[in-house]
Amino acid sequence: MLCKPFLSFSLSLEDALHLLQRFFNSSNQTKQIHSVLITTNALVSSRWKTKFVYNTLIRSYLTTGQYKTSLALFTHMLVSQVQPINLTFPSLIKAACSSFSVSYGVSLHGQALKRGVLWDPFIQTSFVRFYGEVADFRSSRKMFGDIVDPCVIACNSMLDACGRNGDMDSAFELFQRMPVTDVVSWTTVINGFSKNGLHAKAVMLFGEMIENNRVVITPTEATLVSVLSSCANLDRGGVHLGKQIHGYVMRKEIILTTTLGTALLDLYGKAGHLEMALTIFDQIRDKDKEVCTWNAVISALASNGRPEKALEMFEMMKSKNVHPNGITLLAVLTACARSKLVDLGIQLFISICSEYKIIPTSEHYGCMVDLIGRAGLLVDAVNFIKKLPFELDASVVGALLGACKIHEDAELGNKVGKWLIGLQPQHCGQYVALSTLSALESNWAEAEQMRKVMIQAGIRKIPAYSVLF
Repeated sequence: MLCKPFLSFSLSLEDALHLLQRFFNSSNQTKQIHSVLITTNALVSSRWKTKFVYNTLIRSYLTTGQYKTSLALFTHMLVSQVQPINLTFPSLIKAACSSFSVSYGVSLHGQALKRGVLWDPFIQTSFVRFYGEVADFRSSRKMFGDIVDPCVIACNSMLDACGRNGDMDSAFELFQRMPVTDVVSWTTVINGFSKNGLHAKAVMLFGEMIENNRVVITPTEATLVSVLSSCANLDRGGVHLGKQIHGYVMRKEIILTTTLGTALLDLYGKAGHLEMALTIFDQIRDKDKEVCTWNAVISALASNGRPEKALEMFEMMKSKNVHPNGITLLAVLTACARSKLVDLGIQLFISICSEYKIIPTSEHYGCMVDLIGRAGLLVDAVNFIKKLPFELDASVVGALLGACKIHEDAELGNKVGKWLIGLQPQHCGQYVALSTLSALESNWAEAEQMRKVMIQAGIRKIPAYSVLF
């Protein structure tokens, strides 16, 4: 640590570089060194040496998460007429991305072009990732196309950009063409499939990864978390593979981090293995339990017949000073709906949104409709919907249709179902639900007609499936 007497002396640029490299990951020391350089005017003494001090300061502030300070330093660098070099830009591009400064990132592109350093593959790769993360997929692809001989890191950045922007066909095509792949390549494509709802493909690719005969690829924690997420979201077959992955984690004595533990907890919770989910929760150290961990265990309890325990866990979460988020609110409302605790659900909805500054989404309002409707208060649910301050979507109307099915209200259900078909004409669930409601009234002609409309529209009921290895 720098001592106070040290601050009374001036620093040469050589000393500054040495100290910055020594205290590279320390925010406080970086600020002290920077302060001394400013007060002693050392940053304007030598243009050649100064640019390296600026570069080191920019990277140091980036490393300690002070992204806006990194960007401000670049502005100061230009004002001081210190010419940036190719090494200056990758850290700045990452800082612009991390601070969501899209306009600054675009201006950096212009600066790199103006300074004649855009040819640098590290800069090009940085821009591929930047444009991918800010959803400018076209610019990301164009930048990747300008790289003469993209290395595996550049290809991985493009794979990530494809996944973030939903183009998994292009991602998989590039992946198959890559002459060299590493664990990041495999993980990025698996994660892309998982994030875009292509869970069976994510699981199958993971199977290919661990059975790869050409080169041994050892999955990382990120790989395991991505494939566990897909296992949890498969209708059938996923839990079997998930258990195998859990066995792998135990055999390799891999530490159950927050992220990995939460992924396993979520898997077992969604598969109905509640006791195992609770065991995983207990294995995660209390100090490591984050809001995502609490959300997973509350959801597991709520969806597996233990809604009262879920609400107890929510109170325990707050007692640990873990702040709820939007996902917590969904889990709590689900627990209240399963227990038919309408008044408590409404009270928690209002208090959580107010206290923790959560802005409700249509999914939250859908949960509220489910809460009111499951209790048999269908008229109240309809009145609640009529007062919503936005255009209704399928999540809200679908919750009302579900309540109609539970309480076998065919008259209201038929009206709601036809309304829902208007919102989601290609979704099979609405047609099946309407057919079922018609059958409840012994209106077989209407039930058969709904099935025919579904077939004529080319809509098929989604079958269950399993994935075997």
